[in-house]
Amino acid sequence: MYNLSCYNPTSFILVGIPGLEKYHIWIGIPFCIIYIVATVGNCILLYLIAVEQSLHEPMFFFLSMLASTDLILCTTTVPKLLGNLWFGSQEITFSGCLTQMFFLHFSFVVDSAILLAMAFDRYVAICFPLRYNSILTPQVIIKLMVSIVARSFWVILPDVFLLKRLPFCSTRIIPHTYCEHIGVARLSSADISINIWYGFSVPLMTVISDVIFISVSYIFILHAVFQLSSQGARQKALNTCGSHVCVILMFYTPAFFSILAHRFGHGVPRNVLILFANFYVAIPPALNPVVYGVKTKQIQDKFILLFFLKKTQ
Repeated sequence: MYNLSCYNPTSFILVGIPGLEKYHIWIGIPFCIIYIVATVGNCILLYLIAVEQSLHEPMFFFLSMLASTDLILCTTTVPKLLGNLWFGSQEITFSGCLTQMFFLHFSFVVDSAILLAMAFDRYVAICFPLRYNSILTPQVIIKLMVSIVARSFWVILPDVFLLKRLPFCSTRIIPHTYCEHIGVARLSSADISINIWYGFSVPLMTVISDVIFISVSYIFILHAVFQLSSQGARQKALNTCGSHVCVILMFYTPAFFSILAHRFGHGVPRNVLILFANFYVAIPPALNPVVYGVKTKQIQDKFILLFFLKKTQ
């Protein structure tokens, strides 16, 4: 029975942010505001793209997929974080922990693949403008979306089974605010070398390959832009990529910083790393709709038309 309970634990305890327990209520306030902004912003973005026929273009279909994934990413972690900080709800079931871990990593890999698809969209739009509609047909868009979800699903699914095979006999206390693969695996007294190898290398190599292809796309884009004779045409072409570049920087920069900090930042206090990890899953989903709303004129115009001009009529 003891061995059975080791392999089928009922629950884990999420400690929260160690060392900052007396500030938990105050720490929860900015996360609550960020979560509300992320939820409202992405829902408005999805609504605009759904109801406005003029936004039914490949770029906005990818943007709607990004908004949906961002909602999944922040909803997977922030509500549980707020329950922990404000109400002391530290317990999470084993199945709930695996579910949270899966959707956390799944959303990250999906986001990366969507950014690659959006880079490909900008590459076709700038380098082959006359063939844009014939290359990115609705059938091609659907195939790209399905392949993005399928690739991410099959990359992350083994993490679930790699955790389910481990015994958790010594401790079930997770020094974090959410479940992530390596953090949970380290609670086991068994050999977790395959978890470390797969958990780091496969998703990381998937994301790095996305970064490489995005970089190659922008090399071709810049080459095509600087061959344009008109300064106005160059500026217009670069402006169409501005919001995408901002989102890429907001997504990848803190991600790689977090990976390096966990790998080499042994002198960094653990509560700082945990705070940074939580801001990383909360802030980009909140900022992405703001960036696209500010930098994309079509979304600006439709937002003003729907939410402001209708009220004045």
